[in-house]
Amino acid sequence: MSRSAFALLSLFLLFRGCSSQPTPPAQARHWATGQQPELLAVYEPWFGHPAHISVGYSSHDPAEVKKQVHAAKKMGISAFVVDWYGDRDPFNDITYALVQKTAGKENFHVAMMYDESNAQVGATDEALADFKMFHDTYLAADAPGRNAYLTYDGRPVIFIFPKGHHTDWDRVRQDLNQWNPQPFLIYENVPGAYAKDFDGFYAWVNPGKGGWKLDGSDWGMDYLEDFYKTMQTKVPDKMPVGGAWAGFDDSKASWSLNRHMDFRCGKTFQDTFDLGKKFYPPDNPLQYLLIETWNDYEEGTAIERG
Repeated sequence: MSRSAFALLSLFLLFRGCSSQPTPPAQARHWATGQQPELLAVYEPWFGHPAHISVGYSSHDPAEVKKQVHAAKKMGISAFVVDWYGDRDPFNDITYALVQKTAGKENFHVAMMYDESNAQVGATDEALADFKMFHDTYLAADAPGRNAYLTYDGRPVIFIFPKGHHTDWDRVRQDLNQWNPQPFLIYENVPGAYAKDFDGFYAWVNPGKGGWKLDGSDWGMDYLEDFYKTMQTKVPDKMPVGGAWAGFDDSKASWSLNRHMDFRCGKTFQDTFDLGKKFYPPDNPLQYLLIETWNDYEEGTAIERG
């Protein structure tokens, strides 16, 4: 384990830590460009907006964003993956611009996570317009912080967070292929109907087949194992992006469904962090490990404050 990864893990091991059991090497396509996964963290951009809870800071405060970038770097995180809704949410767009500009000044990286529209009609046209807006505003050569945008093989990395599932990704991908360079698109969970349109898939917080337990005891082991196995056996030509989370508790969210995943004194984070090594050992590591999340206090996944 690298020093930076160890520093990040140690934030959550509040009592005695637990070591991983040795696992056999996996045979899979080698995507990684380094010997350790690059650590990314999902960044929620909406704090300070009246529709969200107060967490003691505004996402529009440049000093706060700079402070967060510095803290993330100390933990070994190299990039924030920022939720972005296009012109459907101007507040979040302002935050994204600030994070990218700050990243460009602080030797950090940023990537966009596109939140798909919920609309049953017009979702595809909305996506086409949103991606054009993003490209012209944030990927242009003169865009503030453009040098900080996360790339893989020279291509801008874009994550997709599905919502309504009404987008025709065949149409969107055809349009995005006109970009130079073409974006590297990564979708949530294992491949579905539009698998050919994406370059990779990422794991997301999920308790697994048994669903959410009242005591929060299911931390997602079977879900993650199934995700990694599927990536290796069914779509080895697609990039797998691992997931790691500290726990889950949406009791503070206005949309709460009373879902809970026990933090287990830091062990949930350690176990999700380490599980990918069972399938992608040091000689064939993941390219990216996505920490979910840096600062989602409404769903109780924030690692920002340990």
